[in-house]
Amino acid sequence: QLQLVESGGGLVQPGGSLRLSCTASGVTLDDYAIGWFRQAPGKEREAISCITYSGGSTPYASSLKGRFTLSRDNAKNTVFLQLKSLKPEDTAVYYCGARGGCSLLPGTQTQYDYYGQGTQVTVSS
Repeated sequence: QLQLVESGGGLVQPGGSLRLSCTASGVTLDDYAIGWFRQAPGKEREAISCITYSGGSTPYASSLKGRFTLSRDNAKNTVFLQLKSLKPEDTAVYYCGARGGCSLLPGTQTQYDYYGQGTQVTVSS
């Protein structure tokens, strides 16, 4: 059974950076794409991006492109989400998920077969 654990969240000042990690256990990620999405209080899930096993990434939120970057280290069974130039509106719980491939269909880009428990990111001065 695949299990995902996010880490790296915390409190950061506006303009700061964080690197979130999504580490898998139970099975290797050979057959899985990993995606990230976030959810702020009272708001719907917002898809961020997804990365395939080979490293091809699909950004879902054009507004975040350039500030949020995905990468993966298959040897460590880990996917990273680098957050830069953070703004207070980036405050949310950030989740990773795993599925067979990155979805290109609107409305399904926050749906995965496996989910992590989430990590809180708070951007505040």
